Amino acid sequence: MNEYERFDMPLEGYSSQAFPALMRKVYLWMTLALGITAVTAYGVATTPALLNGIYNHPAVLFGLIIGELALVIWLSAALNRLSLQSATLLFLAYSVLNGATFSALLVIYSPMVITKVFLITAGTFAAMAFYGYVTKRDLSKMGSILFMALIGLIIASLVNIFLKSSGLDLVLSYLGVAIFVGLTAWDSQKIRKMLSTQEFADEGAQKLALIGALTLYLDFINLFLYLLRIFGRER
Repeated sequence: MNEYERFDMPLEGYSSQAFPALMRKVYLWMTLALGITAVTAYGVATTPALLNGIYNHPAVLFGLIIGELALVIWLSAALNRLSLQSATLLFLAYSVLNGATFSALLVIYSPMVITKVFLITAGTFAAMAFYGYVTKRDLSKMGSILFMALIGLIIASLVNIFLKSSGLDLVLSYLGVAIFVGLTAWDSQKIRKMLSTQEFADEGAQKLALIGALTLYLDFINLFLYLLRIFGRER
């Protein structure tokens, strides 16, 4: 469960004076993390020594993946105990590790495919985040269904590692896109509800904005990866 899932209140509740500043921080941190991930991926992909060091040594690659999982779990679980500075540094470190592991994508896929998929992802993400922000419809039930579907997607993806079915992989890719399109709207609504209750933009409120930024960052990244698996077949 995400840190902010305990905030379950009517959508028509008032917004505090701190709300606009906190929402700006959510998207500022998310954009900064995406930028760091992109720069890191490009830097590693264009440095043969780094690229070979990661992908020719399975221990290094698995270490990076385990490090990513450990960081995001630790950040979510220990948010209340961490200072805002420490939480921010962990978030940025996570975006660097993501960039390092994603560097191979810049080698596997052409710049045209990467650019096209990024633009599609950005447009889709923006539309769904906006919808989740402005809609008065409660998306909680949809979110619960999507979360369960995400668990099923993860299990099916693990099974397909052994089956190696290209047809199933394509189906799972489309399903992944549908799930993260919905999760983007749901998370956007939840972040709005959570931050609208914060009276002041103090450290506690900013840490909630940070975890909201992490959530939207993960939605964007996963949506991008599943779209890339679909459009990357055109090469």
